[in-house]
Amino acid sequence: MELNKRSILGAAILVASMGYFVDIYDLLLFAVIRIPSLKSLGLSMHEVNSTGLLLLNVQMVGMLIGGIFWGILGDKRGRLSVLFGSIIIYSLANIANGLVHGTTGYLIWRFAAGFGLAGELGAGITLVAEILPRDKRGYGTLIIASVGVFGAVMAGFVANLFGWRTCYFIGGGLGLVLLLLRIGVAESGMFASLKRGAVSRGNFFMLFNDRRRFARYLKCLLLGMPAWYLTGILVSFSNVFAQKMHVQGTISPAKAIMYCYAGLTAGDLISGLISQWWKSRKKVMILFLLISSLGVLTYFRMYGANQVLFYGICLALGFGAGFWTIFVTIAAESFGTNLRATVATTAPNFARGMLPLITLLFTGLMHWFSYLQSGWITGIVCIGLSLAAALTIEETFSKNLDYIEQ
Repeated sequence: MELNKRSILGAAILVASMGYFVDIYDLLLFAVIRIPSLKSLGLSMHEVNSTGLLLLNVQMVGMLIGGIFWGILGDKRGRLSVLFGSIIIYSLANIANGLVHGTTGYLIWRFAAGFGLAGELGAGITLVAEILPRDKRGYGTLIIASVGVFGAVMAGFVANLFGWRTCYFIGGGLGLVLLLLRIGVAESGMFASLKRGAVSRGNFFMLFNDRRRFARYLKCLLLGMPAWYLTGILVSFSNVFAQKMHVQGTISPAKAIMYCYAGLTAGDLISGLISQWWKSRKKVMILFLLISSLGVLTYFRMYGANQVLFYGICLALGFGAGFWTIFVTIAAESFGTNLRATVATTAPNFARGMLPLITLLFTGLMHWFSYLQSGWITGIVCIGLSLAAALTIEETFSKNLDYIEQ
């Protein structure tokens, strides 16, 4: 019996870990091969920039819609239904991405890939949080983060060795392997017990019809916002910031993103370790937000720096954003079993979906301030709001998760 229980725990953690691996692989891979893939489709450099931005936005829309869909499904039908369905869609979509011959098909399949990918991490974290003992949940997060590190490494490795179509085929193949691993995973006992009762499950509107519950949800969303300021503004537009600060040499956004994601996945690993040592999620969130603040301050002091130093600060910014799995874990632990998958799945995707709003703030500020000033003012707003949420949110380490939202 004990051996069987360990086998079930191991299978669940492995699937959740591989889900994060696929998540990191896809996000980093798309950032790196977006430009060469569009050039190979015959687009001019001007068209590459505009279509590349459109592809990114379409993928984000897919993640937003997918986050809601998979979150609700996870609470209504079970965590395993999300792990099964989302990975099928992601895998097929990525294989289709490798077969496109025009921008219309590319847009459709990037949307589908974003939609499929949206459910994996939240469902995995929810499942692991519900089956592990309360004082061991952080170790589950730690393992997930550790495996995720290799998603970034593999994406960079694959992108350097193969053409962009083959890279997508490999991503689809990884998803199909994950689908096979999912077969040995058992459903969460908490959800199985809940399913037998007459309780409202996966009611998305419950997050908004109670003031205190909405405030709790909003704080969870704000926790993840700085990650997308750091990666979506400072790193994605690193070539422009570097030019404004007269950084020596030419900075490649793709290379900056690779360094950033390497730092992010390492930060996820370290934040998980510290969370267990300190027996706190809240303190770790605050620590990494302060690290992010220091990274931003250093970033805007890179005047005249060389390429090595600048790429180094991109790595540091990624490390500061390495609270991502802690943030998703806090979201999962902050709500009852009947809303847990909905929150854990929508929170990271809504946080990602804040990037267009952050971009609007950034570009809007440029009507009154310089490019660089607009960048750091946007950072003050994003990190400031997240710190306020982290300081006031409840501690969830060792919290009993076997309860429901009324």
